[in-house]
Amino acid sequence: MNEHLVLDHLEVGFDIPARPGMKEADIQTPCLVLDLDALESNIRKMGDYIKAHGMRHRLHGKMHKSLDVAKLQMELGGACGVCCQKVSEAEVFARGGIADVMVSNQVRDPHKIDRLACLPKLGARTLVCVDALDNVAELSEAARRHETEIECLVEIDCGANRCGVTEASDVVALASAIDRAHGLRFAGLQAYQGAMQHLRSYDERKAKVDVAVAMVKDCLAALEEAGLSCDIVGGGGTGSYYFESTSGVYNELQCGSYAFMDADYGLNLDEQGRRIDDGEWQNALFLLTSVMSHVKADRAIVDAGLKVQSVDSGLPVVHGRTDVTYLECSDEHGTIADPNGVLRINEKLRLVPGHCDPTCNIHDWYVGIRNGVVETLWPVSARGKAY
Repeated sequence: MNEHLVLDHLEVGFDIPARPGMKEADIQTPCLVLDLDALESNIRKMGDYIKAHGMRHRLHGKMHKSLDVAKLQMELGGACGVCCQKVSEAEVFARGGIADVMVSNQVRDPHKIDRLACLPKLGARTLVCVDALDNVAELSEAARRHETEIECLVEIDCGANRCGVTEASDVVALASAIDRAHGLRFAGLQAYQGAMQHLRSYDERKAKVDVAVAMVKDCLAALEEAGLSCDIVGGGGTGSYYFESTSGVYNELQCGSYAFMDADYGLNLDEQGRRIDDGEWQNALFLLTSVMSHVKADRAIVDAGLKVQSVDSGLPVVHGRTDVTYLECSDEHGTIADPNGVLRINEKLRLVPGHCDPTCNIHDWYVGIRNGVVETLWPVSARGKAY
């Protein structure tokens, strides 16, 4: 369907970075490209792992914000549904046909709560996280008004120091209030330890997850004593999924970045001390850029600067090259160290972004490439949906 949309855009002259059948060397830059073979391999690998461990996978839509990628993760990887971080993001996935949508965040604004309560009317199972009793009443009122059902997970702060409660007694109080509330259903626990996902060593990450697992066990025991059961015990990310999947308490993982990988995640080490982008996962997402100036013999200037990438987790890495290095960037320019003067005007370079999530949110399109040829274009469906 999206390929037809792209062709329609071509026929009426809309500006897009590429068209199916085009060679990679002819793509307009800067833009995001996806190595489809690597993407599909990552998705299948995670799907096979999760199924082998008797888990469910709720893919994290905030990473790519793409209906097409989400549907591929469901088709090839067996994902059961999608996590979103904002209601507007959830609306995009629900309208696009994803039938199981969780807002893995707090929703407190009255207008946003009203929109959340309307999501089931789009045919989507609708879930949200809760960490305050007042919010239970707010959600119940909206669900009653729209005659819909919202499923609620109690969020546990298991180390991220953001949202969520920390005491088992608070978990039970919230779950009980949800269970009693009209239009709501208690669905389980959200226990995502985000702060440890980028700790480099395997042992450091395991130590943090062990703390989270102990907290979840305490909460599950308290809920059982109160006569409350959990459909979902969710959490886990690209940096920790192997811990949660063998914990005996989690049943749903929420990995996101594994599908694309970025330069910062790639620095994480596995149990053998190898970088996780060196065997565990492949780089599938690239920021394609072109050399636009080479006046200085040892430096080239490319067209990928701050406006097309996020550098909060560090500068991008030039993929597959050891002879050139991305040094710095300003709004519209990137500086490449080229000590041997090997780069040429209009030469294309694949950059691995430092942080994939906010980089993807800047762009309109993914250009899907296989064997150096453009196979498809996918819109970044939920781009800018941050409210």
